[in-house]
Amino acid sequence: MRGVFIHSFIHSCSAREKMSNWIINHGLSAFILVVWMGINIFLFVYYYLFYDQGPQFEYTRELLGAALPWARAPAAVLNFNCMLILLPVCRNLLSLLRGSFICCGRTMRKQLDKNLTFHKLVAYMIALMTAVHTVAHLLNVEWYTNSFQGRYGPLAENLSMLDDSRELNTTYLNPIRSNSTTPTLFVFTTIAGLTGVVITLALILMITSSMEVIRRSYFEVFWYTHHLFIIFFAGLVFHGAGRIVRSQQVTDPPHNNSFCEDQPENWGKIPECPIPEFAGGFPQTWMWVIGPMIIYLCERLLRFIRYMQPVSYRKIVIRPSKVLELQLVKPGFKMQVGQYVFLNCPAISQLEWHPFTMTSAPEEDFFSVHIRSVGDWTEKLIKMVENLPEGGQGPKMAVDGPFGTASEDVFDYEVSMLVGAGIGVTPFASILKSIWYKFKDSDPKLRTNRIYFYWLCRETYAFEWFADLLQVLEKETEERGMRDFLTYKLYLTGWDQSHVNHAMVHFDKDTDIITGLKQKTHYGRPNWDKEFEQVKQENPSSVVGTFLCGPQALAKDLEKKCVKYSDVDPRKTKFYFNKENF
Repeated sequence: MRGVFIHSFIHSCSAREKMSNWIINHGLSAFILVVWMGINIFLFVYYYLFYDQGPQFEYTRELLGAALPWARAPAAVLNFNCMLILLPVCRNLLSLLRGSFICCGRTMRKQLDKNLTFHKLVAYMIALMTAVHTVAHLLNVEWYTNSFQGRYGPLAENLSMLDDSRELNTTYLNPIRSNSTTPTLFVFTTIAGLTGVVITLALILMITSSMEVIRRSYFEVFWYTHHLFIIFFAGLVFHGAGRIVRSQQVTDPPHNNSFCEDQPENWGKIPECPIPEFAGGFPQTWMWVIGPMIIYLCERLLRFIRYMQPVSYRKIVIRPSKVLELQLVKPGFKMQVGQYVFLNCPAISQLEWHPFTMTSAPEEDFFSVHIRSVGDWTEKLIKMVENLPEGGQGPKMAVDGPFGTASEDVFDYEVSMLVGAGIGVTPFASILKSIWYKFKDSDPKLRTNRIYFYWLCRETYAFEWFADLLQVLEKETEERGMRDFLTYKLYLTGWDQSHVNHAMVHFDKDTDIITGLKQKTHYGRPNWDKEFEQVKQENPSSVVGTFLCGPQALAKDLEKKCVKYSDVDPRKTKFYFNKENF
């Protein structure tokens, strides 16, 4: 019995510890998500009840029934989310906020690194609410038509037959004004219907082209279709101008609905029942979206100004595995470690901008990017550079940025774990170079005590362009008696038997046969439980920042390990997960 009690006590303690660790890593993100979802639910419920129970819509519901609140409640949620959708992609705004949140701690800044995740969540909500709104309004048009044709009883028919009672104002209720107006004709000949079709088609194209498989393999398709947002927002602003949904107005004398609804034949004949008058609501969508639209317009204006600024080449190098290194110089350009820029090559496309993490250090008088051949744009750029004459300048390049990322915070942690997969090593090249300069200048502001660096690659020659930097750092840390400062492990995840045999033959060599480093290359993938356990044991009272630039599957795994190995006790080891997002 005692053993069972002890076991259950340990189990409950473990569960509480896991929950505490989860709150440490995800608490604020979950809170923001709950607040966002709460606002969506509140808006939906509030406007559903407003249109379902509001006395000014009593006669409107007589024509449309339950479809009225089911159309209007999603519209309110759409207004709110269309206000939000542009903000997460205003990168200059995010960089400004990141700088202003320095005093607010790393937890607040981490939320800015999830901008694209939030952008997608908002997009999913817009898609869902658009579907509900569209279906409900299609039913509304059908029921408007049926009411005009007298299929829903005398009250609905009389309401549909009301004409304008004022010369300068439209006071009718049913926008269907003729038996020849079919639902299809109404949809394609009214402002609300036509803009609704355009908005929906633009949204479908944007969402379908944003799927991972299309975005990765056909980036140009994603890029161009995503710019349909201009048409989407233009249609959105004018969508409510048709004023299709109409509410009853106050008349003098007032129209008593409960008394008059059973005797429409007496409307306008007795004082208690003057002819009811209706009006469409004032369009409100533009008031929700005008602010974000102005902010985004300023973003694009700033991009155009940066596009016009001259950029020159310091050096162009074709690295192994078709990786292009560009060393660029731009007047007044300042960067931080781990930041990224958008590049535009007018010779390939004047409209396309592609993000690349900078591999140079802030201490250098140039900035560099490493570009791997994936997709049409990068292939064209590499071919263009390969065909340059000896000593020739590269094609004109425009640069927008730099923009902040999670890696900017790497030096705010006592201990940092850097995990790169393939070309995902680029932000950490910037960090490691900066560390070398800080060593060289004996920078007293360097707070980081230890760095663990992991690089996973499929091909052996992918290591070559980065091995030189690691060799320099390896030598520098040894000379300064700081051998434990940098622990790095390289993993070859794709190999054949000849690689293994070659490694076995030369196993007793002092340096690795692939990289020339003292640290030998590992074959296979890391055992992350073992790695986190080691970091925890070697740093028993440190805050560890775990930084990843790599695939989503690896991100999920590392995020779970950060939660698993974080200690609830504030005096012991804690792991904070950070991921690069573009």
